[in-house]
Amino acid sequence: MLTGPRKVLTPAQMGAVDRATVEAGIPGLILMENAAHRVVEYVAGRYAPVSEQRIVVVCGKGNNGGDGLAIARQLHVKFEPRSLHVVLIADPAELSGDAADNLRMLRAAGVQEYRDFGPEMRVATLVIDAVLGTGLKGPASGAALDAILEINSAFPLAKIVAVDIPSGLSGETGVPPGEYVRAHGTVTFTAPKICHAMPPACDRMGELVIAPIGSPASLYENDPALWLSLVTRESVAPLFAPRPRDANKGTFGHVLVVAGSRGKSGAAAMCALAALRAGAGLVTVACPGSVLASVAEYAPEVMTEALPDTGGFERVMELAATRSLVAMGPGLGTAVETAEMVRRVCETLEKPMVVDADGLNCLAAHPGWTAPGPRVLTPHPGEMSRLTGRAVKQIQSDRIAEARGFAQDHRVTLVLKGERTLTGFADGRLWINPTGTPAMATGGTGDILTGMIAGLMAQFPRDPDRAVAGAIYLHGLAGEVAARHMTEQGVIATDLLRFLPEAIREITGLPHAV
Repeated sequence: MLTGPRKVLTPAQMGAVDRATVEAGIPGLILMENAAHRVVEYVAGRYAPVSEQRIVVVCGKGNNGGDGLAIARQLHVKFEPRSLHVVLIADPAELSGDAADNLRMLRAAGVQEYRDFGPEMRVATLVIDAVLGTGLKGPASGAALDAILEINSAFPLAKIVAVDIPSGLSGETGVPPGEYVRAHGTVTFTAPKICHAMPPACDRMGELVIAPIGSPASLYENDPALWLSLVTRESVAPLFAPRPRDANKGTFGHVLVVAGSRGKSGAAAMCALAALRAGAGLVTVACPGSVLASVAEYAPEVMTEALPDTGGFERVMELAATRSLVAMGPGLGTAVETAEMVRRVCETLEKPMVVDADGLNCLAAHPGWTAPGPRVLTPHPGEMSRLTGRAVKQIQSDRIAEARGFAQDHRVTLVLKGERTLTGFADGRLWINPTGTPAMATGGTGDILTGMIAGLMAQFPRDPDRAVAGAIYLHGLAGEVAARHMTEQGVIATDLLRFLPEAIREITGLPHAV
């Protein structure tokens, strides 16, 4: 069982894993047969009875096409569909290796291929897309492009299942390079590739299934050179295991939230409540005395300490000395004295800190800051732009490089928020979070995330990376649950706290409350 996030591979890395598998003793023809079996298994589970389907399998000339030929043979042998047509868009003479072997086996099984789409195929109920694989560079062209356009337009009754990747997308990037197949489902093999994990391509897969075909996980999951990973439910579930029976509030850490200012007391309260809802045993909010009563009234479960309206370095350091970690920034303001206080705390405090919102804007005003202890920074693209001095468009054009580079350069954990939130670590690892919804595009959700990260880090000081990942995963999942209950338009930030328990039950597999 995997205990960490699942590795995300480039096409070249996937090719190396395949070659290593073959060298270890599993022939490529067997890998292709296993891949075909996984697709057929998916089809049988989603589109039963397969015997009643009218199926068209569209194959290219490479290994992806070889998979398609093997799929067609297995469908014919196992189910004898109402109709089965195989369209091979390449000259059979162009096929080689395992793909050529599978064409011979298909013919031996009594199925002949076609070179063109015939009118009798238009009534297909299921189309298997095996035209192009993950190694495509640049937009599809020629016969492959023609086949993609045909798949998208000529089968009004059909569901489309893509083999490994919808043809026309590139495995190297989340940005579609040109026209691509509009798939209802995609079965990929061994491990996700970048296109399966990053937007917008990840949203073009339909239902995504990642299926094993025989390559040992040890060939890639434990390779430190493969630095990109996808957070999974299984990898964060240990954070939400049953607690020790003899636990008390001191067992689960004490978070100091330094947040809030006149007109923004809600940000401090939401952050503090989120830390509690995420499981922290104790939370103290340090905020300006002028808003302390508002925070206390909104969140009676939290303790409060007064700060000056601006500044307050000495008092923050005094309070932090007896707490597990500090969450700083939501609603804090950016006055000159406040910015100086944030910088000094960040550069002086050896305990972990989570810095967000105005805390980040304050650090952006002091670009030479350093940190003697663990730091988690949680910018959205606008805050990331202020931290780096680069335009938002540039940040968004290569989020992976931006998050990874900043984390390495500043020796911090960098959480770049947005669709598929990224977490970069100082050692070069980068994790992709798969949960979330547009329903969370509303004020205050970032304050909730800051509190959740702090709350989980307080409970798991020896496993901070998983704690950060678990908070982000749970935050996004709570948003998805809230949207299911309230619609995407109706969700507000505090609804995430309301649906947090249901999201935890989804992660752990516990039954939902009645």
